[in-house]
Amino acid sequence: MAQDPEATVTPTTEVTENPEPGPSQQPPIWQQTTESLLVDYATDRDEGLSTGEAQQRLRTNGPNELTAKKQSNLIRFLKQFNNSIIYILAGAALLTFFMHHYSDSIVIGLVIIANAFIGYFQEKSADNALDRIKALLVNEAVVIRDGQKVTLPARELVTGDIVQLEAGDTVPADLRLIDADNLKIQESALTGETDSVLKGEDPLPEADLPLAERANQAFASTAVTNGSGRGIVTVTGTDTEIGHIQQNVAEVKQQRTPLMRNLNSLGLGLSIAILVVAVLLFILGMITHVYSLPTLLIAVITMVVGSMPEGLPASTSVVLAMGTQAMTKQNVIVKTLPAVETLGAVDIVNTDKTGTLTKNEMTVTDVLTAADTYTVSGIGYDAAGQIENADGQTVPWQRDHDLEWLVQIAGQTSDAEFHQEDGQWVLTGEPTDGALTALYHKLVGQDPAPQEIDSLPFDSAIRYSARLVDFAGQRVLLVKGAPQTLMKMMADQGQAVDQTAWQSRLSQLTQQGKRVVALGYQPVAADVADVADVVIGQAFHLAGMAGIIDPPRPGVADAVKQLRYAGIKVKMITGDDPETAAAIAQQLNLSEKARAITGPELAQLSDTELAAKIDQYTVFARTTPADKLRIVKAQQQRGHVVSMTGDGVNDAPALKQADIGVAMGIRGTDVAKDSADMVLADDDFTSILRAVREGRHVFDNIRKTIRFLLPTSFAEGLIVVLSILMDQPLPLFPTQLLWINMVSALTIQFAFIFEPAESGIMKRGPRDVTRGILSKLDIFEVTYVSLLISGLGMFAYDLLTNQGLNAVIGSTMTLNVIIFGKVFYLFNLQNDHPVLSKYFFRNKMSFVIVAILLVLQAGIIYWPAMQSVFHTTSVNFYYGWWIPIVAGFVVLVVTEIAKAIRHRIDHQTVAREQRNF
Repeated sequence: MAQDPEATVTPTTEVTENPEPGPSQQPPIWQQTTESLLVDYATDRDEGLSTGEAQQRLRTNGPNELTAKKQSNLIRFLKQFNNSIIYILAGAALLTFFMHHYSDSIVIGLVIIANAFIGYFQEKSADNALDRIKALLVNEAVVIRDGQKVTLPARELVTGDIVQLEAGDTVPADLRLIDADNLKIQESALTGETDSVLKGEDPLPEADLPLAERANQAFASTAVTNGSGRGIVTVTGTDTEIGHIQQNVAEVKQQRTPLMRNLNSLGLGLSIAILVVAVLLFILGMITHVYSLPTLLIAVITMVVGSMPEGLPASTSVVLAMGTQAMTKQNVIVKTLPAVETLGAVDIVNTDKTGTLTKNEMTVTDVLTAADTYTVSGIGYDAAGQIENADGQTVPWQRDHDLEWLVQIAGQTSDAEFHQEDGQWVLTGEPTDGALTALYHKLVGQDPAPQEIDSLPFDSAIRYSARLVDFAGQRVLLVKGAPQTLMKMMADQGQAVDQTAWQSRLSQLTQQGKRVVALGYQPVAADVADVADVVIGQAFHLAGMAGIIDPPRPGVADAVKQLRYAGIKVKMITGDDPETAAAIAQQLNLSEKARAITGPELAQLSDTELAAKIDQYTVFARTTPADKLRIVKAQQQRGHVVSMTGDGVNDAPALKQADIGVAMGIRGTDVAKDSADMVLADDDFTSILRAVREGRHVFDNIRKTIRFLLPTSFAEGLIVVLSILMDQPLPLFPTQLLWINMVSALTIQFAFIFEPAESGIMKRGPRDVTRGILSKLDIFEVTYVSLLISGLGMFAYDLLTNQGLNAVIGSTMTLNVIIFGKVFYLFNLQNDHPVLSKYFFRNKMSFVIVAILLVLQAGIIYWPAMQSVFHTTSVNFYYGWWIPIVAGFVVLVVTEIAKAIRHRIDHQTVAREQRNF
């Protein structure tokens, strides 16, 4: 339940997490002292709240839980039918039903129901995301009430409660820490970054801090990994940061895909145009008295049924389904059919850094000693590696005194452990320790086995950790920590340390976004048993420094290059430090000059200002979930088709807002998967490249299907129109037009689902979704092919009937002229190359489909039972097949000439655009 801010119990002044600037407002809570917070929240650090006061606040503000409004399943399902394309499809289904075209009615009805179920389950998955976020809140919490430490249901927490935190706990509400003892909290649920954050209780000086840098706050649903602490509950329920994420997910409306918008627009326009022509044709027939009224009505209805491309939804769904199946084989799971094509239309791919562009496996990549600088080969936890010099030659590290000590210190001071799950190494411990342990594994080939006497864990106050061990026949103190800290300790004890030289070398690493850890050792007396008894620095030897970074995934740089080549910009959105993010962006060559902006800087921009400047930036660092959502909205406002890739709870609102949300299958949270349209089963960013290619392939096949269906459907309607205008009998009977539609719907139009991708599909830029599916040249093609096929049919019919042949023979021949016109036009559309080329046989299934069509066509002509239904008759080869084949060949020749002219126009347009660019 959301709290009413005005009802919050704050006896002195109202406290908010992010107050609007103003003279009467207090600073944000991370700037305030513990004493002022205790006063503001009317609580006591030792006694906590009284039971009575807590119950009063609970009644006033409601329980500490996340809630979301639920819609009934029936209403959600019925809403799927409330759109224009469904109305048009339903009208077509009823029309074909009353025309006794039951097969079409069934197909269209199934498409309507299938689309409704798809939309229903898509919205249902969004509700699943909300439920999973709700489940993230912990069930119980340790609270100070009436001076006693008690365990209470987390939903009973109220503002002002004093909460005790220990390692292994989940934070039950948003807290302002008032005590912290080596407290570390893993905040990936909010920030997306896997490193645990060291927390403290001191006020922070900056008034404008991103979520990831509020070191004296703890947030609901995050996990305590080390130490202990206490905090004051500042907000509960939907007012927490995790609550804001849930609200954002609930408020984001599911986006219609560009393809569905285009198809809706096309379907509506065609339906209106066909109905207008039908009305005008009926009026013209009434005025001219060409036919009697019943005959005129039949003719007009026949024209509408013949012209209506009712097979389009079914064909589109099958092409999308085939694309979905192809993507599944490539480890890309598509949750909604239209999403298959959407990724092919995107021009911006937003992606998280950690685990998506990078391996999420902190790795030692560089080693500095006093003598030299080295690199470490092998990326990630499980790769073999060696230490190499600047020339790329392997260095025998065991023979180098400093290198050998550095490797031993790396292994023997780390508490990190690895185990395998599903063939992948999983780290238990801190990422930095994991990197050092992995270095030891790579070089030594076994687990470290330190003979530990005593140890000192890392503390932010001293910025180092130490371990007393027996090693190589002597007792030594092994130390790792911040380079500046260790060098200062040595200098304070009188050792000569060239801090300037070391600083220059480690600065090169930090500028590359790498974390640098110094490692050293100090021999001690054999009877020393306590780290505290050792004065570090007197005989301390600095073995060297290790540069650590989460390296880019193999293949990502090449995938980024190919995406850019395809006209798609890759943007990084991360909660990480801007320098680290920019360094990775530079390594991956996300852009020629990767400009970065931080979350706090984004907060200074209005939505209008952000939309105006959004294209200037490649890296968005220190971002919150709300920032990610604003970024996606700003990009969409600029007209971009946006993909969002993520894996965490913090990514959920942006995943749902994006035109295509892509979640990680292995590392991704259930919340992210439920909010996304597509899941990468292998967590491999390079799969996006394959998905983009398949998306473009799917759109090409849908476009070819539409280019085929429209002129061939319009040709049937034009025969009726021309017959009325020329005051002559209809060449085709209504049942014959229905047969053409049915046999096409069941056979020839599905040939395009087997079309291979065109060569050079990734060389062109993303399609302009604002221009619709058909270009001006496509519309011209639809027009002349419609006239060509209908004209050939009318010409052949007139030629035979003027020679005195039976009208039924003429209708049978005209029926075959239309069919063969479709077959030869199919061959023209199959690829962008000339029909007589090596590409002619690449779609072998199309020949199988044509063969089936011809068998069916022979059946309707020569089977007596079919003749009576469809008004056909047995004809000889000349009239029944030879003339239709010649007519089809004419269609092929004309469309091939037009194709060559079209290619010339396209090449001239591209060349002109390149010159202008």
